[in-house]
Amino acid sequence: MTEKRGKIPSGIWAIGFVSLFMDASSELVHALLPALYLSLGVSMAAVGIIEGVAEATAAITKVFSGALSDWLGKRKLLAVAGYGLAALTKPLFPLAQSVEVIFAARFIDRIGKGIRGAPRDALIADITPESVRGAAYGLRQSLDAAGGFIGPILAISLMALLANDIPLVLWFAVIPAILCMLFLIFGVQEPDNIQSSRQKGKKRGLPLNRADLVQLSGRYWLIVVIGALFALARFSVAFLALRAMELGLPVGLSPLVLILMGIVFSLSSYPVGLLADRVDRGKLLALGFIALIIAELLLANATHYGLALAGVAVWGIHLGMTQGLLSTLVADSAPGHLRGTAFGLFNLANGIALLIASLVAGGLWQTLGASVTFYAGATFAATALVLLLVSFRSKHWA
Repeated sequence: MTEKRGKIPSGIWAIGFVSLFMDASSELVHALLPALYLSLGVSMAAVGIIEGVAEATAAITKVFSGALSDWLGKRKLLAVAGYGLAALTKPLFPLAQSVEVIFAARFIDRIGKGIRGAPRDALIADITPESVRGAAYGLRQSLDAAGGFIGPILAISLMALLANDIPLVLWFAVIPAILCMLFLIFGVQEPDNIQSSRQKGKKRGLPLNRADLVQLSGRYWLIVVIGALFALARFSVAFLALRAMELGLPVGLSPLVLILMGIVFSLSSYPVGLLADRVDRGKLLALGFIALIIAELLLANATHYGLALAGVAVWGIHLGMTQGLLSTLVADSAPGHLRGTAFGLFNLANGIALLIASLVAGGLWQTLGASVTFYAGATFAATALVLLLVSFRSKHWA
């Protein structure tokens, strides 16, 4: 990384605040979900299904939206559509009276996330100089994670001010969703020189065709495999809150789990992004894998919710060390006219892995207990680490 470093474009800051506001809106809602699950008597296996299907839906949708953004050569349009759909679904949560409605709202909200995700991530690479690419993805991830703890803080504060009136508190999630749309529409300028995959190819085929897929490098596919295997160790955050409550954390304080994880995640993401522009990104990623193994072992062996919260904090460190970095590696390894497709496929593989992880976690917890669940996660993370270390010797990584 010897080239002259540039400045992070203003559009990246705008995208970052778009992520912050939407994540604050979503996490205000999600902070109250574990308590709702418990109050409605939802089984751990059902929690795994709800959370896994919701996230997998987002990942599957990202494939098609990413490929479509490449085909059109337009990314902002799809980002606006995705964030707009998520904003429109926010009123469904305060209106929900059953688990089925909550599931439907989560499902629709995640479709919006899927539509916006890959085009947004590709747009970051389109408008950012390569010399600060790691910092750009780290900054976006840091602001996104900030929304992740601002939302639960708002949830706790509003619950205290509004006498634990959950539907009324959930209406406040609409406000940051609207701010998100304003920042996206007026603060982000899409480059005019994005070349579509139709223009790049000799034939104007449909999006996500074989001719496009064969242009993706061996290094890219290696990153997809490693990322998916790693995702098997990262089941829904709902299980972290449930673990802390199982060990004595009062139900009313359960949003503290998301707050703690979000603060650590946010504070670590941008420094790691800056570091990724200066050191070997693969070795930095390996350290993030090690952090997850430590977090899983802490949660598996915790005998008090204080130790579980320590595991949650390390979980936040691992997120800060890996999420923006994985996005940077995908952008590095994909041709510019196929970045949307590359991010979409990467997120599909991760979404399928997260679905499997949540289903396995729910089943293991219900049948064998929480400790076995987190030991299984540590095993998957260790396997991904071994594969990553072995890949350093592969011709595809060079």
